[in-house]
Amino acid sequence: MEPKVLPSLQSGSSLAVSAKKRRKWNVDHWLSFAFILPSVIAVAVFVYGFIAWSGYVSLSNWNSLVPDLSFAGLKNYLFLFKDFRFQADLRNTLFFTLFFILAVLFMGLMLAVFLDQKIRGESLFRNIFFFPMALSFVVTGVIWQWLLNPATGVNLFLKKIGLDSLWYTSVTVIPGIQWSKIQFGVPVAVIAVVIAAAWQMTGFSVAMYLAGLRAIPEEIREAARMDGAGEFQIYRKIIFPMVAPITVSVVIIMAHISLKIFDLIYAMTGPGANFVTDVPGVYMFETTFRGNYYANGAAISIIMLLSVAIFIVPYLISSRKGES
Repeated sequence: MEPKVLPSLQSGSSLAVSAKKRRKWNVDHWLSFAFILPSVIAVAVFVYGFIAWSGYVSLSNWNSLVPDLSFAGLKNYLFLFKDFRFQADLRNTLFFTLFFILAVLFMGLMLAVFLDQKIRGESLFRNIFFFPMALSFVVTGVIWQWLLNPATGVNLFLKKIGLDSLWYTSVTVIPGIQWSKIQFGVPVAVIAVVIAAAWQMTGFSVAMYLAGLRAIPEEIREAARMDGAGEFQIYRKIIFPMVAPITVSVVIIMAHISLKIFDLIYAMTGPGANFVTDVPGVYMFETTFRGNYYANGAAISIIMLLSVAIFIVPYLISSRKGES
């Protein structure tokens, strides 16, 4: 016969065990916090602290070598949105981002489908498609500057068949509708930058899409074939909808890259004649570190931050909701 345990003793022992566990959890908690504290401090100072400082400077009159942190309100922001160069930058960024994302999505998906066919020499093709990602944007810019130079490279072939070889440096804007101080439309020279950027980043979307395609069970495709679906219908109605979350991720990441692009433009074309290839990153660099207009440069950086946040923040919020 088992000895009976009094309720009071049983509850007391359980309280003691829970208290012991609570004390152990607290120690682990503070130890873990001590390990991550240096990183938290570094991020708080060198990321969020500098963002706050840039925001503060953007509201000041510091537009010379002599610091002047007197409050200027939104004067620097109003100046930028009335400025011809900044308006051109917004136009260029809009069309560069649009064409860049579309090119990366289309080429990445088509190449991933091509590799998903279990072709011979797949590893070789994968290395070829992924290799440009190992390069920096500066190297990519220099390479494509040589390739698209009006006097050399691809343009020599275009010139021989009677096509204009100066499109790389063209100031033409299509359709060129007058809007405020600029002509609104697609700058022809931006297409060259889109080609270079898409060449480098398509490998990323190929890797993402290929991983998604390989994760789809073969049984789903076999079931669709048994129901009489053709390969085109299988991809259009089954495969492509299943990789839609990957498309969203690629769009967010590519938008983040394109909105803050600097090194590729700076190495490849610079601002361009009439600022047809200029972007806010280049304008911010030249305004701040060459013109010493620190408040205007800080205002440009804050606008760039907000434009990136428009894409990133909703994506992070939806991701956290999905995990919960």
